[in-house]
Amino acid sequence: MTEPQPSQPHFQRAITLFDAIMLVTGSMIGSGIFIVSADISRKVGSAGWLLVVWLLTGVITMAGAISYGELASMFPKVGGQYVYLREAFGRLTAFLYGWTLFLVIQTGVIAAVAVAFAKFTGVLLPYFSVSNILFSVGSFEFSTVQLLAIALIVGITALNAQGVRTGKLIQNVLGSTKLVALGLLIVLGVALGLNSDAIAANFADLWSASRHAAPGLTLPTVPISGTTLVVAIGMAMTGSLFSSDSWNNIGFAGEEIQNPERTLVRSMAIGTAIVTVLYILINVVYLLVLPLAGTPDATTLAGRGIMYATDDRVATAVAESVLGRAGAYVMAVLIMLSTFGANNGIILSGARAYFAMAKDGLFFPGLARLNGAGVPSRALWAQCLWACLLCLSGKYGQLLDYVMFSVILFYVVTIIGIFVLRRTRPEAPRPYRAWGYPLVPGLYVLLATTFCIILLFAPDTAEFSRRGLGLMALGLPVYFLFGRRFGSRA
Repeated sequence: MTEPQPSQPHFQRAITLFDAIMLVTGSMIGSGIFIVSADISRKVGSAGWLLVVWLLTGVITMAGAISYGELASMFPKVGGQYVYLREAFGRLTAFLYGWTLFLVIQTGVIAAVAVAFAKFTGVLLPYFSVSNILFSVGSFEFSTVQLLAIALIVGITALNAQGVRTGKLIQNVLGSTKLVALGLLIVLGVALGLNSDAIAANFADLWSASRHAAPGLTLPTVPISGTTLVVAIGMAMTGSLFSSDSWNNIGFAGEEIQNPERTLVRSMAIGTAIVTVLYILINVVYLLVLPLAGTPDATTLAGRGIMYATDDRVATAVAESVLGRAGAYVMAVLIMLSTFGANNGIILSGARAYFAMAKDGLFFPGLARLNGAGVPSRALWAQCLWACLLCLSGKYGQLLDYVMFSVILFYVVTIIGIFVLRRTRPEAPRPYRAWGYPLVPGLYVLLATTFCIILLFAPDTAEFSRRGLGLMALGLPVYFLFGRRFGSRA
């Protein structure tokens, strides 16, 4: 009698609509919303333009999500955006995306969020500080912040290697916790923190834009308008778009989602809408509690204002204004939970793209394997290794500039894929058609392309954006030199 053969490891359809929404919101809400409004304030210089930056970010993100859903419903496969680009433009474009995703997009975000987690841990445990250097070699220094960031990435990767149910459980608990906590921050800010002086200062003149020096620099305040204002808004949106990114990550896990044709679209739309509304309300609370303008050498929270909140920790300054010194510790705990949850969702999803590339013969074939728990553990650990190396490579802001240009550029190409596939495959099943087509997808392409152009040429972002473009272009020789070798070994 022939013994039954053991079944091969396979993806588990374990992610429900609620799980998917928690993955979207949990991946989007990391550390950015608590920090980046300080830099945005310095770049645009008024409460009105600060809110415009966040509103415009919300419009772009929502337009992208409700357009992108058409591709997600057409191709609910593991690999997400990589698969959509392959179907619309072919293997080369898909590889360039996957290459950049691995090199800087996904791993860069993982590293940046892990570093933010470690910095906020330092509020509770001062041992973790960028100034606490464990060892140095030449100009390279290894701090306790980098040590904790790397430990976080390794720990979350190990948890997700246990199976998708473990990853989604973590995400559900942390995702729902931080949504409730953000709601409480908004309510407490309005109920207990209203500051009549701040309200008068912020809302008396909403539209007088000006550029202010970053902390540590002694540059004059410069009024801005016209083209200069447009460029300033574009540069300011680097932070807000980073804070609103990762809404697409649920697509990477297409074959692990129940009823993916509907769940993918609904989770992206609902999750993105929730986060967008929360972000705008939180920034309104910031403006109701603290004055926007301030000076970097002031000794009080109100004196430093939103612009010069200590280490750009705007949310911490607001919480401290409302709850006293205890507020700083409460906010540190909230941000630690938030960044932990964000990295859990990002780590869980990103490895699926490298798995799909390897299955297509476009990446190391060893990554196209599932472990006994039905997850691509080798792809998870490869992602972990590179993200840990990025923790050693640069500052938080530099990783943002590398990441955001590449992210938005590939979103533009992906949304253009909707137009391409409508023409080349008009009869293909489309369980969901992009709402407002062609106007809404066209609006996304227009606004996002403008943002990319600003990043390429604006003085503050040009260097890193061009380096990001160079890293992307480096994928061309890699594709032609190693693509066949990967394919022959797959």
